[in-house]
Amino acid sequence: MILQALTRYYEILRDDPEVQIAPFGYSAAGVSFALNISEDGELLDVLPLFVEVPRGKKMREVPRTMFVPEQAKRSGSSPKANFLCDNSAFVLGISAKDEDKPGYSAKRFAAFKDLHTRILSGVESDAARAVLAFLEKHDPATVREHPAIAPHVERLLEGGNIVFMFRGNYVHEDPAIRQAWEAYKAGQDAVEMQCLVTGEVAPIARLHPSLKRIRGAQPTGATLVGFNLDAFTSYCRSQGLNAPVSQKAAFAYTTALNYLLSDANPNGHVLIGDTTVVYWAESTNRAHEAAFAFMLNPDSLPDEEDENKPRRGAERALHAIAQSARQGKPLDLDALLADLGGENPRFYVLGLAPNAARVSVRFFITDPFTEMMRHIMAHYQDLEIVKEHEDQPTYISVWRILNETVSKKSRDKTPQPLLGGAVMRAVLTNAPYPAALYNAIITRVRADMDDKEKHISKINYVRAAVVKAYLLRQYRHQPQNPIKEVLTMSLNEESTYPAYVLGRLFAWLERAQQAAIGNVNASIKDRYFTSASAMPASVFPVLLRLAQHHFSKADYGRYIENQVENLLARLEGQSFPARLTLDDQGAFILGYYHQRAAWRQNDKDQAKELVAAEA
Repeated sequence: MILQALTRYYEILRDDPEVQIAPFGYSAAGVSFALNISEDGELLDVLPLFVEVPRGKKMREVPRTMFVPEQAKRSGSSPKANFLCDNSAFVLGISAKDEDKPGYSAKRFAAFKDLHTRILSGVESDAARAVLAFLEKHDPATVREHPAIAPHVERLLEGGNIVFMFRGNYVHEDPAIRQAWEAYKAGQDAVEMQCLVTGEVAPIARLHPSLKRIRGAQPTGATLVGFNLDAFTSYCRSQGLNAPVSQKAAFAYTTALNYLLSDANPNGHVLIGDTTVVYWAESTNRAHEAAFAFMLNPDSLPDEEDENKPRRGAERALHAIAQSARQGKPLDLDALLADLGGENPRFYVLGLAPNAARVSVRFFITDPFTEMMRHIMAHYQDLEIVKEHEDQPTYISVWRILNETVSKKSRDKTPQPLLGGAVMRAVLTNAPYPAALYNAIITRVRADMDDKEKHISKINYVRAAVVKAYLLRQYRHQPQNPIKEVLTMSLNEESTYPAYVLGRLFAWLERAQQAAIGNVNASIKDRYFTSASAMPASVFPVLLRLAQHHFSKADYGRYIENQVENLLARLEGQSFPARLTLDDQGAFILGYYHQRAAWRQNDKDQAKELVAAEA
């Protein structure tokens, strides 16, 4: 299904006049230099083709992207040349490896010359004859001293691609040469079988083109479909014949996927842990993809419009909705869908992770577009909880959630490899969040200590929201939901759920300490929170004895003591539990967080009343 969806998307891209995508038999490649040659094959000049692109706050030179004859997939020690676009070892017979490996470049230049002789011999084109003349005259032994080559030798040896130019035009764009290349591709030996993607009987691809720019994969590219060991073969079939995909279908799905991974894709791909996520709609309307990217991360759109870039109606609507979201206003999903014209195409999200020279599929999710948008909106609604500070984001993205599972003191800030994919799957399908996420958050609550300098908070807005959302989804469809009363956005003062009440009680005992002796290096939160949330019976009697001293010293000690007594009364005479389950530990955390958030809200309300009174 993945290959079929990508093949259909290639056809959509091919018919889109605003998208430049390679036709069958060609591929996009970065080209660093062009060799300008004369009719008799003399090298006239070397033209750098680098372009400047922004990388962060700086501009950086990168090779120019061109559509060139499809490049060969190289494996093994036997050199395999590309047609009219290759590196200096093949085109010029020189390489930085020549000193350590004598004959390295000579073999590659010979393969390059042989390929072009077979394809271009007899082609009625001045450009073809000029290339053949160049290859016949060229001497790799003296090329480094050539006046046109010498100024560029160091950069040529870096391995960038080189193309030919003749009479001001690129040779690979010559109509007669293109026809010769396509005839050569069609005439290559290939086994004909039924394609599992299209269902047609067609030449089967033995090796599928590589995928580029997948995080953690090899820079030269990785394979989505491939077989390289006898153990993987079936009925004595080798390589791609085990999963017969026609050459055209293999080209189509890899070209579409490489486009989604490239800078040419205006919506870009997403990185979640070790997973590279791409997404697309089965529609010519690209606004669906922009809307998905925005919904997944409402902070992703720029604050201001780019005057040099005209925007469609849907894009302008997205920016208006983004501004509202940044101001803390609720997202109007129905208005967003209406701005997209009411179209509801099938939408796809594909997560890819590196696996040696291959790519593994972390997840593949498909749904109607509106359904997927509602699932993302449900994710935000389940996470809703009172904020600690007004400047905190209303909509908590997946990235913020995963960041809270990693220690702020760790050098490696990458979350667990499988966790990102599992969380994304839950978000996009409206399924329960993975237990691994909840366990990771609880682990961080136990291990971390508050540190303002390093911006570490044991119990913070995102962690409390994740605890609430996880428990909400876990119990939502269960007939009995004893914990439901505490899974609220803000404080539930009427709740008698023991774990929640104990969390509130701990917050008041901490406040008593702060009111009595101020901030200390190690508060009761630092010393006792973890054990109190797991084994209340062994900790709370100690804390209550300590609190008697704090009540006597605090300015409002009697008031705090009354609040503690009221909470103890809510336990209805029950003894402190010996142990709390993981779910109850989450309720404890919510009780603590809700209580502290209520104090902050009361302080804000009192401040507003004072300002109003003075006015």
